[in-house]
Amino acid sequence: MIKVAIVGTNGLAQYIANSLATQTSHQFVILSRRPSPGLTAKGWQVLQVDYSNPADLRFKLAGVDTVVSTISGNPQLAVIDAAAAAHVRRFVPSEFGGPPSLRPQNDLLDNGRRAAILRLHQHEASGMKFTIFTCGILYERFAPGGMAASQIGLNSSISQEGEFLMDFRRRRAQIPYLNASGQPATVCMTSAHDVARFVVAALDLLSWPREFRLRGERMSVRDVVAIAEAIQGRSFEISGFTRTSLQDSITYARAVGDRARETRLHHLIATAENRYDFVNTNLNQLVSVQPERFRDYLIRVWSSAS
Repeated sequence: MIKVAIVGTNGLAQYIANSLATQTSHQFVILSRRPSPGLTAKGWQVLQVDYSNPADLRFKLAGVDTVVSTISGNPQLAVIDAAAAAHVRRFVPSEFGGPPSLRPQNDLLDNGRRAAILRLHQHEASGMKFTIFTCGILYERFAPGGMAASQIGLNSSISQEGEFLMDFRRRRAQIPYLNASGQPATVCMTSAHDVARFVVAALDLLSWPREFRLRGERMSVRDVVAIAEAIQGRSFEISGFTRTSLQDSITYARAVGDRARETRLHHLIATAENRYDFVNTNLNQLVSVQPERFRDYLIRVWSSAS
């Protein structure tokens, strides 16, 4: 049995906490910048922290074996520093997306992730290891209310329903240009609930590599839309971007100061360039988690949607 600290209270953090509480005997605490009575009501221990107070963070992390972060930016950097000072054995940064190796040097979608990885490398000499959990795109992007309904990615510009690739409710889709091989882009996808199950299952493995790759499905973006069309029983209105038209749209969004639309369009570029794709997994084979299929997920979450 080990002690785990979950940093943040968003939907992914809550899925991880629930998996720990129901599937393991591991102890865990949740670090939050504000009181969370809804979580404490579940019987979970929530410790209020001040991310600008290193001593407070070190104290709250005392005795913790593994930190799983679901926050970003300077608060995550502060937690990384405090975890190293508190002799935490391993750290899971808030990545949970495409393979970091595929991100360009000056990535508009970085959101402080490169700085976090650099800081973790710097602390390895002190004995704290880190592992990235690469899972591709979250199914929740296509759920009723989008990722925001699960309190995930609220500052990502694609958190609301229909803001990325496909609007299931309105039966619309935006397909980015073909990749360098002349084929539709391929994406790996996993539900946030299953990502949490994979993370918790991995806690019992003796050895962690630098990167765990896991997924629920791997398919082309056209197949993503085709599955939705089959469930709806109707064709979607599909808009296809060429590389030029997508870049022109970005230029226009930047000119009128629409940063949110610019960011959403950059997510389509990342998709077209296969930054959410990976051929092989190395965690699916090591744990007994059976992830939900994308079709089954869509049917389940939309069957009760208004």
